[in-house]
Amino acid sequence: MSDFYALVPAAGFGARMGHELPKQYLPLAGQPLIFHALNTLCACPDIATVFVVLAPGDTLFHGYDWSRFGDKLQSLYCGGETRAGSVANGLLASELEPDDWVLVHDAARPCLTQAHLAKLILELRDDAVGGILAVPVADTLKRADDQQRIARTEERAGLWQAQTPQMFRAGLLAQALGNAKNVTDEAAAVEALGLRPKLVLSTSS
Repeated sequence: MSDFYALVPAAGFGARMGHELPKQYLPLAGQPLIFHALNTLCACPDIATVFVVLAPGDTLFHGYDWSRFGDKLQSLYCGGETRAGSVANGLLASELEPDDWVLVHDAARPCLTQAHLAKLILELRDDAVGGILAVPVADTLKRADDQQRIARTEERAGLWQAQTPQMFRAGLLAQALGNAKNVTDEAAAVEALGLRPKLVLSTSS
């Protein structure tokens, strides 16, 4: 029987947000931002272990009190230069079985609910490929030209916005990331293998 694990890449430095603190440590409701994702994942009874992948030089994570999560939360100081690199390194360090399911979740997405998790696991646990939480695109999308003027309005029918967790078997995901390193999410790496991950309806957050 395959087990379920969560992996949270948290090796970024938050440069795009203009803060000295990495974004995963910015405060939200009295806790660092990453706490809220870890709290939800650790509370899920289907998930055996939650791995958080940190930069090798991270000195902040263990300055917070994570004791409430016990041994279910494991820190791995093997983060890479990119998200894909961090996930790939985390998969290697976690030593999971190839058929184990891995739910990769963004550290900076605090609004994940138990209902979202349960739905994702229920819909994908017997799936041949895996998939992701996502929502249909609701906003009107504009394509810009090189002078930031509207070139055209894009048809949004059939377009979905990817969310996390993204859930795939460990062996498949490791293979996918090994072949496609310059991707912005796990689904894109799996797609590059010619596979079609499933979209599991979520809610906007």
